[in-house]
Amino acid sequence: MNFNYSKKDKLKSKKLIEQLFTEGKAVTVFPLKLIYLKTNFENNSTLKTGVSVSKRLHKTAVSRNRIKRLLREAYRLNKTLYFNNSSTSYTFMILYLSKDGATFDKLNKDMKSLFEKFIAKTSTT
Repeated sequence: MNFNYSKKDKLKSKKLIEQLFTEGKAVTVFPLKLIYLKTNFENNSTLKTGVSVSKRLHKTAVSRNRIKRLLREAYRLNKTLYFNNSSTSYTFMILYLSKDGATFDKLNKDMKSLFEKFIAKTSTT
């Protein structure tokens, strides 16, 4: 199993991020929201993912960065369980919506249920 979150898997393109927010669909499991868009990549990757925490809800950079680190770690550990056999390419943006702080255990559990809800929604369409 490949548990890495390499540079080619990170969402960095401004054009792709704008397209994601204008054309993408969303799945929510509070406090997480997953915005996704089916895309094709040149560099042979199947998923490109970004994480975001609102500056309005979390004033200090320390709290935002901690939540983003926890989100990336929960994503990294769970992506192989849910997307290892996926042949479709997706762009993801994971948003943290709550005002409260986060623990890794809660985020990990919520990330799993978010991915399950995403798979259920995309398998029906």
